[in-house]
Amino acid sequence: MIYGKDLKMKIEEIFINAIEKKASDIFIIAGKPLSFKIMGEIVSVNNAPLTAEETYVIIYDIFKIAKKSNIEQLYAEGDVDFSFSIPKLGRFRVSAYMQRNSYAAVIRVVFFELPDPEKLGIPDAVMNLYKKTKGLVLLTGPAGSGKSTTLACIIDKINSERNCHIMTFEDPIEFIHGHKKSIVSQREISTDSKSYVSSLRSALRQAPDVMLIGEMRDLETIEIALTAAETGHLVLSTLHTTGAANTIDRIIDVFPSNQQQQIRIQLSMQLQAVISQHLIPSKVCGRAAAFEVMLTNNAVSNLIRESKIHQLNSVIYASDGKGMKSMDTSIMELYESGYIDKENALMYATEPETMAKKLK
Repeated sequence: MIYGKDLKMKIEEIFINAIEKKASDIFIIAGKPLSFKIMGEIVSVNNAPLTAEETYVIIYDIFKIAKKSNIEQLYAEGDVDFSFSIPKLGRFRVSAYMQRNSYAAVIRVVFFELPDPEKLGIPDAVMNLYKKTKGLVLLTGPAGSGKSTTLACIIDKINSERNCHIMTFEDPIEFIHGHKKSIVSQREISTDSKSYVSSLRSALRQAPDVMLIGEMRDLETIEIALTAAETGHLVLSTLHTTGAANTIDRIIDVFPSNQQQQIRIQLSMQLQAVISQHLIPSKVCGRAAAFEVMLTNNAVSNLIRESKIHQLNSVIYASDGKGMKSMDTSIMELYESGYIDKENALMYATEPETMAKKLK
């Protein structure tokens, strides 16, 4: 058995191992060996499946380490979320739940060490968004595409280069930012505040210059984000969309039809950039990041205002070399550099037929 008399030490060893392997999540589920998610892949730590008794003991002890006394709530309600820190080690977000009448948990590892944007291949056009002092910047892509990591890099750049108050609203907090040139306030939804909406409303009275919203989930959150951008704040957020055109359509479609023209006008004035990204399997570096970059200029603003969103892709293609870049151009660059193979280039391309002709 993996666990001995000093269970606390064993659990801390699990956390140390996860951090050393740069795992994003730890899985404790009966019938499956202890597992880590590393570079998007779930990997078993050993070959011994956990029993229901073992998962209970591990999760019970995690509650003790976190100084939580509500494990009865887990049994009564079926799920409990909380965060805790281990000094000199790291911070962890626990989502414990019941499944098949046994205790289970997925633990998100919150990294103190911030990623290096150069090693991640984040384009200069994206990193230079730190210079923006107002408006709305959106990071988009499917779950697990690296949006939070890119945002963390931009926030760190602002923190290092500018003197301002940065406020982040996340569920959960994924990277810890220390105070550098700026003051950084990080609020975790459900732990530090009831919801995105309540925390964002109060934030406008807390003198923020930069606001990071973990995800624009609903109409109210989007409304507040647009209002904050309109009143002179820089707002960065994410959406689970792919491509600038889909992102803008998604925001507009959230609103009732009688408000949509007003929202188009607001977006045309406040939107600074839409960055879409994918993480593509790579034999060279595990996963390589591909980016679509749309920076708002007069042509983009006019298309948004006039509801000609479908023409945005043409502007992005025509503006290649001026900071903008299409997803397929980025994918082609990764292929030509040897980071990704032909199969994955075709799989992630937005226009596979055109990509296939280029690859020939």
